[in-house]
Amino acid sequence: MVNRDIGFSLWLDFIERDYLKNEFPKLIKQGVINGATSNPAIFASAITTSAAYKEQLATLEGKSAKDKYEALAITDIKIAAQALRGLYDDDNDGYISIEVDPFLSDDTEGTVAEGIRLFEAIGEPNVMIKVPATEAGYKAMTLLMSRGISVNATLVFSPAQARKCIKAMNMALEGATSKVDAVISVFVSRFDRLLDAELEQEAIKPLKTGIYNAAKIYNLVEENMDGRIKTLFASTGVKDSSLRADYYIHGLMAAYSINTAPLATIESYVSHKRSPEALPIEDDVIDGYFTKLSDHGFDIEEISDGLMRDGLVAFEQAFTDMLDSIK
Repeated sequence: MVNRDIGFSLWLDFIERDYLKNEFPKLIKQGVINGATSNPAIFASAITTSAAYKEQLATLEGKSAKDKYEALAITDIKIAAQALRGLYDDDNDGYISIEVDPFLSDDTEGTVAEGIRLFEAIGEPNVMIKVPATEAGYKAMTLLMSRGISVNATLVFSPAQARKCIKAMNMALEGATSKVDAVISVFVSRFDRLLDAELEQEAIKPLKTGIYNAAKIYNLVEENMDGRIKTLFASTGVKDSSLRADYYIHGLMAAYSINTAPLATIESYVSHKRSPEALPIEDDVIDGYFTKLSDHGFDIEEISDGLMRDGLVAFEQAFTDMLDSIK
């Protein structure tokens, strides 16, 4: 559940048209969620597995695959944005995000042009444009926010990326005259999926790397203290069946933060008692953990860079597969 007393937000990391029209408004009304996120993989799954898109697809014959995708995605995002608009007007988040074409990750001008075009086509103020945290992406974040468009920096795996996001966002916020917000999406569980088997062999406790890395970035964002930039914990679904589905929500419970999670994760969280704040964790505790990893031969910067590259490739592949399916 959303906890406005401490400024904790829960967003749904899921998009599918029938769900948006029927169950999604109920979650908002019940105070379970106050925002939502999407990405190329989520849209690929929705469009290729749900019959809800067949009728609109039939009206798009003769269009390119990307034009078809954008028409479908714009419709979905508009539905979600309108359902969330009351929260947005009440300064209770109320955002839905849509990502630019993942193949634009190294193209600042292309990212900005597509971000503006999507934002204007959707026509709702409570839309965040998701921009990967690349060198080209940082510049695009500043330019989009300077146009009054809120931004979700995605595929953030390292404190170095987070610092560059904060710098880019603050450059735009310094001169902002209208409401514009920003979130930094820190990917969490992928660290543990990648490293835990090796860590256990070294007698290092598993299921901590993702949380400690995210906690470090949360501390960086909080030090910024701007008020219009929040940490968003993403990739919080679990793959280990021995864990509760809401493991990463409880482990990252923090004031003035957002957790975006799959539906099953949110349902698990709602069914349990409200958890106490788990963050902040002191920087020396976090640094001590990563020093231990380094002493055992784990280079966290190299690991973060690899996860970023893998994330971009995965989004590009999902995007390509989805476009192929609707040609």
